[in-house]
Amino acid sequence: MASPLLSRCHHRTGVALPVLGDMILPLARLHELCGPARHSLAMIVAAATRGPVLWIAPAWDPEALNPDGISAFVDPARFLFVAARRAGDMLWTLEEALRSGAVPLAVADLPDPPGLTPVRRLHLAAETGAGAARSAPLGLILTPGTGGAPGIETRWHLAPAHDATHSTWRLDRLRARTAPPQSWTLTGQPGAWQVASQAMLRT
Repeated sequence: MASPLLSRCHHRTGVALPVLGDMILPLARLHELCGPARHSLAMIVAAATRGPVLWIAPAWDPEALNPDGISAFVDPARFLFVAARRAGDMLWTLEEALRSGAVPLAVADLPDPPGLTPVRRLHLAAETGAGAARSAPLGLILTPGTGGAPGIETRWHLAPAHDATHSTWRLDRLRARTAPPQSWTLTGQPGAWQVASQAMLRT
Protein backbone atom coordinates (compact mmCIF):
# COMPACT_ATOMS: atom_id res chain seq x y z
CA MET A 1 0.00 0.00 0.00
CA ALA A 2 1.45 3.37 -0.99
CA SER A 3 2.01 5.89 1.77
CA PRO A 4 0.94 9.48 1.21
CA LEU A 5 3.64 12.09 0.66
CA LEU A 6 1.74 14.71 2.59
CA SER A 7 0.33 14.47 6.09
CA ARG A 8 -2.34 16.47 7.82
CA CYS A 9 -0.39 16.19 11.08
CA HIS A 10 1.01 19.47 12.38
CA HIS A 11 4.79 19.70 12.05
CA ARG A 12 5.35 21.46 15.38
CA THR A 13 6.09 19.69 18.62
CA GLY A 14 3.27 21.33 20.59
CA VAL A 15 5.57 21.51 23.62
CA ALA A 16 6.18 24.84 25.33
CA LEU A 17 8.43 26.23 28.05
CA PRO A 18 6.63 27.93 30.95
CA VAL A 19 8.84 30.86 31.98
CA LEU A 20 6.82 32.94 34.43
CA GLY A 21 3.16 33.82 34.68
CA ASP A 22 1.63 33.78 31.21
CA MET A 23 5.01 33.90 29.50
CA ILE A 24 5.04 30.53 27.76
CA LEU A 25 7.39 29.94 24.82
CA PRO A 26 6.67 27.17 22.28
CA LEU A 27 9.76 25.03 21.77
CA ALA A 28 11.38 24.34 18.39
CA ARG A 29 10.62 27.95 17.43
CA LEU A 30 12.38 31.33 17.38
CA HIS A 31 11.37 34.10 19.77
CA GLU A 32 12.43 37.74 19.99
CA LEU A 33 13.32 39.60 23.21
CA CYS A 34 13.74 43.36 23.02
CA GLY A 35 13.82 46.45 25.20
CA PRO A 36 16.39 47.92 27.57
CA ALA A 37 16.19 44.90 29.91
CA ARG A 38 16.25 42.21 27.19
CA HIS A 39 19.40 40.64 28.64
CA SER A 40 17.70 40.24 32.03
CA LEU A 41 14.69 38.71 30.30
CA ALA A 42 16.98 36.24 28.54
CA MET A 43 18.37 35.27 31.94
CA ILE A 44 14.84 34.68 33.23
CA VAL A 45 14.22 32.38 30.27
CA ALA A 46 17.55 30.61 30.83
CA ALA A 47 16.63 29.99 34.47
CA ALA A 48 13.50 28.16 33.29
CA THR A 49 15.60 25.71 31.24
CA ARG A 50 18.09 23.00 32.11
CA GLY A 51 21.41 22.23 30.51
CA PRO A 52 23.90 24.41 28.62
CA VAL A 53 23.06 27.80 27.16
CA LEU A 54 24.83 28.92 23.98
CA TRP A 55 25.23 32.72 24.00
CA ILE A 56 26.27 34.27 20.68
CA ALA A 57 27.38 37.91 20.74
CA PRO A 58 29.27 40.25 18.39
CA ALA A 59 33.02 40.29 18.94
CA TRP A 60 33.10 44.05 18.28
CA ASP A 61 30.74 44.90 21.14
CA PRO A 62 32.77 46.22 24.10
CA GLU A 63 30.00 45.25 26.52
CA ALA A 64 29.94 41.64 27.69
CA LEU A 65 27.85 39.68 30.16
CA ASN A 66 29.08 39.95 33.73
CA PRO A 67 29.20 36.58 35.56
CA ASP A 68 28.25 38.32 38.80
CA GLY A 69 25.13 39.69 37.14
CA ILE A 70 24.31 36.34 35.56
CA SER A 71 24.61 34.52 38.89
CA ALA A 72 21.66 36.50 40.30
CA PHE A 73 19.48 34.66 37.77
CA VAL A 74 21.21 31.43 36.75
CA ASP A 75 24.49 29.53 37.21
CA PRO A 76 27.10 31.17 34.90
CA ALA A 77 28.79 27.79 34.47
CA ARG A 78 25.93 26.75 32.17
CA PHE A 79 26.93 29.32 29.54
CA LEU A 80 29.01 28.71 26.43
CA PHE A 81 30.06 31.99 24.78
CA VAL A 82 30.66 32.58 21.08
CA ALA A 83 32.14 35.89 19.86
CA ALA A 84 31.19 36.28 16.20
CA ARG A 85 33.11 38.59 13.88
CA ARG A 86 30.16 39.36 11.58
CA ALA A 87 26.40 39.60 12.02
CA GLY A 88 25.99 36.86 9.41
CA ASP A 89 28.23 34.58 11.48
CA MET A 90 25.91 35.08 14.46
CA LEU A 91 22.88 33.90 12.49
CA TRP A 92 24.82 30.98 10.99
CA THR A 93 25.99 29.86 14.45
CA LEU A 94 22.48 30.12 15.86
CA GLU A 95 21.07 28.15 12.94
CA GLU A 96 23.63 25.35 13.31
CA ALA A 97 23.10 25.16 17.07
CA LEU A 98 19.33 24.86 16.67
CA ARG A 99 19.63 22.31 13.86
CA SER A 100 21.92 20.07 15.90
CA GLY A 101 19.68 20.09 18.98
CA ALA A 102 22.88 20.00 21.05
CA VAL A 103 21.76 22.72 23.48
CA PRO A 104 18.27 23.34 24.86
CA LEU A 105 18.65 27.13 24.60
CA ALA A 106 20.58 29.15 22.00
CA VAL A 107 20.65 32.95 22.20
CA ALA A 108 21.93 35.49 19.66
CA ASP A 109 22.44 39.07 20.88
CA LEU A 110 21.97 40.83 17.55
CA PRO A 111 22.72 44.47 16.67
CA ASP A 112 19.60 44.65 14.44
CA PRO A 113 16.51 42.51 13.75
CA PRO A 114 17.09 39.92 11.01
CA GLY A 115 14.96 39.66 7.87
CA LEU A 116 12.21 37.20 7.12
CA THR A 117 14.37 34.68 5.24
CA PRO A 118 16.87 34.18 8.12
CA VAL A 119 13.98 33.89 10.59
CA ARG A 120 12.34 31.18 8.49
CA ARG A 121 15.65 29.32 8.28
CA LEU A 122 16.00 29.48 12.06
CA HIS A 123 12.48 28.11 12.55
CA LEU A 124 13.25 25.21 10.23
CA ALA A 125 16.55 24.57 11.98
CA ALA A 126 14.83 24.45 15.38
CA GLU A 127 12.23 22.02 14.06
CA THR A 128 15.01 19.81 12.67
CA GLY A 129 16.80 19.97 16.02
CA ALA A 130 13.63 18.83 17.75
CA GLY A 131 13.86 15.57 15.80
CA ALA A 132 17.57 15.16 16.49
CA ALA A 133 17.47 15.72 20.27
CA ARG A 134 15.59 14.29 23.23
CA SER A 135 13.99 17.68 23.80
CA ALA A 136 13.19 20.46 21.34
CA PRO A 137 15.57 23.44 21.33
CA LEU A 138 14.51 27.01 21.95
CA GLY A 139 15.92 29.89 19.90
CA LEU A 140 16.09 33.47 21.16
CA ILE A 141 17.19 36.60 19.36
CA LEU A 142 17.84 39.77 21.35
CA THR A 143 17.24 43.01 19.45
CA PRO A 144 17.42 46.69 20.45
CA GLY A 145 14.47 49.03 20.87
CA THR A 146 11.11 47.42 20.25
CA GLY A 147 12.53 44.75 17.98
CA GLY A 148 10.71 44.05 14.76
CA ALA A 149 12.00 40.80 13.29
CA PRO A 150 9.32 39.46 10.90
CA GLY A 151 8.00 35.93 11.21
CA ILE A 152 9.06 35.25 14.80
CA GLU A 153 6.83 33.11 17.03
CA THR A 154 6.58 35.68 19.84
CA ARG A 155 8.07 39.08 20.70
CA TRP A 156 8.59 40.21 24.32
CA HIS A 157 9.71 43.60 25.67
CA LEU A 158 11.09 44.17 29.18
CA ALA A 159 11.85 47.58 30.67
CA PRO A 160 12.51 48.88 34.20
CA ALA A 161 9.65 50.70 35.93
CA HIS A 162 11.22 51.20 39.36
CA ASP A 163 9.98 53.60 42.01
CA ALA A 164 11.52 54.85 45.25
CA THR A 165 10.61 51.73 47.22
CA HIS A 166 10.28 48.84 44.77
CA SER A 167 12.20 47.29 41.92
CA THR A 168 9.54 46.82 39.26
CA TRP A 169 9.69 45.74 35.63
CA ARG A 170 7.14 46.03 32.85
CA LEU A 171 6.84 42.97 30.63
CA ASP A 172 4.97 43.36 27.34
CA ARG A 173 3.96 40.61 24.95
CA LEU A 174 4.10 42.62 21.76
CA ARG A 175 3.38 39.79 19.37
CA ALA A 176 2.34 36.15 19.48
CA ARG A 177 0.78 33.85 16.91
CA THR A 178 -1.86 32.53 19.30
CA ALA A 179 -2.31 35.28 21.93
CA PRO A 180 -3.12 39.00 21.96
CA PRO A 181 -0.75 41.75 23.17
CA GLN A 182 -0.63 41.93 26.95
CA SER A 183 1.30 43.65 29.73
CA TRP A 184 2.45 42.57 33.20
CA THR A 185 4.44 44.04 36.06
CA LEU A 186 7.20 42.01 37.70
CA THR A 187 8.26 42.66 41.26
CA GLY A 188 10.49 40.75 43.63
CA GLN A 189 13.72 39.09 42.65
CA PRO A 190 14.97 36.22 40.47
CA GLY A 191 13.44 32.95 41.53
CA ALA A 192 10.67 34.70 43.48
CA TRP A 193 8.97 36.93 40.95
CA GLN A 194 5.49 38.29 41.56
CA VAL A 195 3.58 38.78 38.31
CA ALA A 196 0.55 41.07 38.00
CA SER A 197 -1.47 41.51 34.83
CA GLN A 198 -1.98 45.00 33.43
CA ALA A 199 -4.44 46.46 30.93
CA MET A 200 -4.17 44.97 27.46
CA LEU A 201 -2.07 46.93 25.02
CA ARG A 202 -3.76 48.63 22.09
CA THR A 203 -2.62 47.47 18.67
